[in-house]
Amino acid sequence: MLIENLDEKVSLIDIIQTELVPYVKKIDQEAHYAKNYLMKLGEEGYFSSGNMPKENVIQKRIILIEETAKVCMTTAFCLWCQFAAITYIENSDNEKLRQKFLPKLTVGELLAGTGLSNPLKSFSNIEKLHLKAEKVPNGFIVNGALPAVSNICDDHAFAFIASSEQYGTIMGIVPCNVDGMKLKQRTGYLALNGSATYSCSFQNVFLPDENIISLNAQEFVQSIRTLFVSYQIPLGFGVTASCIESMKKIADKNKKVHQYLRIQPTDIEVQYEHLRKRLCKQIRSKCNDWNEIVQLRLAVVDLTLLAVQANMIHSGGAGYLQSSSASRKLREAYFLVNLTPTVKHLELLKHS
Repeated sequence: MLIENLDEKVSLIDIIQTELVPYVKKIDQEAHYAKNYLMKLGEEGYFSSGNMPKENVIQKRIILIEETAKVCMTTAFCLWCQFAAITYIENSDNEKLRQKFLPKLTVGELLAGTGLSNPLKSFSNIEKLHLKAEKVPNGFIVNGALPAVSNICDDHAFAFIASSEQYGTIMGIVPCNVDGMKLKQRTGYLALNGSATYSCSFQNVFLPDENIISLNAQEFVQSIRTLFVSYQIPLGFGVTASCIESMKKIADKNKKVHQYLRIQPTDIEVQYEHLRKRLCKQIRSKCNDWNEIVQLRLAVVDLTLLAVQANMIHSGGAGYLQSSSASRKLREAYFLVNLTPTVKHLELLKHS
């Protein structure tokens, strides 16, 4: 089973109640970025792996993302970005990189995004790589643009992959305030506007060798992709669990009406528990089964969409308000469909 209690200095429930719950509507309606929540988690030890076995580290991160997504999937997505960046650095062979970035990332002093949407599609021949890197003494010069990178601001950093004539593809991490980098905020999305998403333009950006994650990016991504995608699964779990709880509360108030609705919260709950057990099994094997992770990710999207739509039906007119929790969860769920690897991309991977 998943670890249900995270033994840190300040309880996760307290941090969620003080640093996240009061800002959820502002996140959804005003594109507020819950930076303080993320930094508090890091400060209290929730990003650190310590000396825990790998299985326990995966469990800890998955529960943290799910518990956050129960309240706000936008912020849970930012949390996923942070863990993705940490995962890249943890698994790099570049010791100077690890010493430079890991201490700051794991205490929340540095927050980071993951600019891998384009390269992941590129590796499946869906898109061409947008960035190019030219080898120079002590590093690379990078040019190009990424349309959207999340969980970044001027004092953040993010990972990226660029083509290189000498190495094929390289992967690195770059501070957002580096010379030659231009950021432009992206909003106007159906949801997730509080995810601190920016387009990023590289204009002769220098990437020092100590910021190189891998000189063979495609092979490196293959080695960490199961973790990368596994940490997306609890985004859907959190939203689904929240919808189940919401529907149960609504039904208790008016059982005479709700008992006749075709989809009941218990129907969703049975599927949720089944998928959660499948994920637990994967965690025990350190999430090494790529085919099962792809199948799980797809199944969780399907269940999340079913849950948010059922929640809208159970909520009735109250859910039709743009500011309602049910409406927000519906919009957030559709982001999960388009989070890289997208449903279309996952279906391609499943059949390739």
